[in-house]
Amino acid sequence: MLARVNYIIHELDECQRDDDDGYVSEIPDGKKIFAKIAQGKIETKNPFDLNGGWVPWYTLHKLFAGLLDASEFGKNPKALQIVIKLADWTDKTTANLSDEQIQKMLSVEQGGMLESLAEISVRTKNPKYLKLSERFYHKAVMNPLAEGRGIVLEKLHANMQIPKVIGAARLFEIGGNPANEKIAEVFWNEVIEHHTYVNGGNTDREHFGKRDEIAARMSGSMTETCNTYNMLKLTRHLFGWSPRAAYFDYYERALYNQILASQDPKTGLSGYKLGLYGGYFQPFSTLEDSFWCCTGSGFENHVKYNDSIYFHGANDLYVNLFIPSLLNWQEKGLMLRQETKFPDEESVSLTFEKVRSADLSIKIRRPFWAENGVKISVNGKPFEIPETKDGFIAIDRRWKKGDRVEIKFPFSLRIEKTPDNPNRVAILYGPIVLAGLLGTENFPPEGPYGQEGSDGWKLPLPKMPKLAGIERPLQDWIKPLAGKSLTFKTIGADGEEITLVPLFRSQHQRMTIYWDALTPGEQNAPKSE
Repeated sequence: MLARVNYIIHELDECQRDDDDGYVSEIPDGKKIFAKIAQGKIETKNPFDLNGGWVPWYTLHKLFAGLLDASEFGKNPKALQIVIKLADWTDKTTANLSDEQIQKMLSVEQGGMLESLAEISVRTKNPKYLKLSERFYHKAVMNPLAEGRGIVLEKLHANMQIPKVIGAARLFEIGGNPANEKIAEVFWNEVIEHHTYVNGGNTDREHFGKRDEIAARMSGSMTETCNTYNMLKLTRHLFGWSPRAAYFDYYERALYNQILASQDPKTGLSGYKLGLYGGYFQPFSTLEDSFWCCTGSGFENHVKYNDSIYFHGANDLYVNLFIPSLLNWQEKGLMLRQETKFPDEESVSLTFEKVRSADLSIKIRRPFWAENGVKISVNGKPFEIPETKDGFIAIDRRWKKGDRVEIKFPFSLRIEKTPDNPNRVAILYGPIVLAGLLGTENFPPEGPYGQEGSDGWKLPLPKMPKLAGIERPLQDWIKPLAGKSLTFKTIGADGEEITLVPLFRSQHQRMTIYWDALTPGEQNAPKSE
């Protein structure tokens, strides 16, 4: 992989050397598109068309982001040189534009240009690029968020907005402007509280709807994966400023119930959109004939499962996620092993394999779905759980090699109702969204490949079972299937046998995670012979 990265950078360098302005990109007719921008000619037909080009700044941002990653992780010095020259070219291209022209330009999707240019200012220690990044501050969206008006998001194309807000978060970390902090916090709260489906994803057909309009917005093209990729990035920023368990309650929900579900277990390729109601299925990209935004971010998603398990302060270690891992905190001389089969099992163990700096507060996230009943032991002795602060259980002590913390979480069934229709519900077990399997009738003969959303095939959907008596105790009508982890059986209102499995194990078949429940009137209606 490193050899391929270095090859690409070498070729980009060769191309860039052939351009006096330092421009290089893969955009067809890109120089003509950007030359018009430099002349102040800003023509926009829709949020994706700028001077006849399909999202040129968005596309160029992919190059910025890739070069910055190649510099950081690949340690290739040419990568930083190329992206600095591109930033200088960006400066020249936009230098003579009026504020009105810039804002019109920013009405077309520009990806994470703000974030990348801010990051270049940090890497180079040159404030010139920080000033340049602020040209990509889209006032029509950012100013209302800075004023606390999250409602501005209604009906907007969602993934045009999330990278802008990540950029604002980075600006706050660099410059400390509280307006940028507020933008990030208001946006996150608005999306999570008013626009997020049960699996942690958001949007129907890539757009936000009205606040709390969830049941009314369900097609075969919901919860774009790129959006969730970016919401997880934003969540990391917010947690770094204010470590609250609520951030990682969301992170865990999205990680297990959308990100993990979006990878094809047969090919390793990734999905774009997913229909959550009505018998759709997860479609996937192909190697040569379909390659989407969510294919690119999908490659990143599935190598990032380790990047947020642990966070730390000066003498605090936060255990945010329950994923088997080995933490090597070199500055502290600490090596900690986490062992678990979560979520297939409810227990987690933390073993101190190496300790140098002994006094440390281990802070274990107390998930919202396990608010009562978490049990912890230290070296086999029960630990009395103190009142939690910000959702974390703190264990303060002088640690030594061989110390072992064991945690048990109580998993239980629960129902989450949509805010706009209490009879449209989803079933969960602990943190896991359960999908009802609906078979492979009218399944594409070529498999689930090559369409952005599963409604792209225009195939008949199965008859959807309804649920009856959802107010009864769930364990009375949802039963675990013996010998199969996280697998349950239930009976539909008309006697249908339904198998429930984790959404992340439901690929290559039709399924649903939202159900319609019989109303009390329907349940009590007399039935004919």
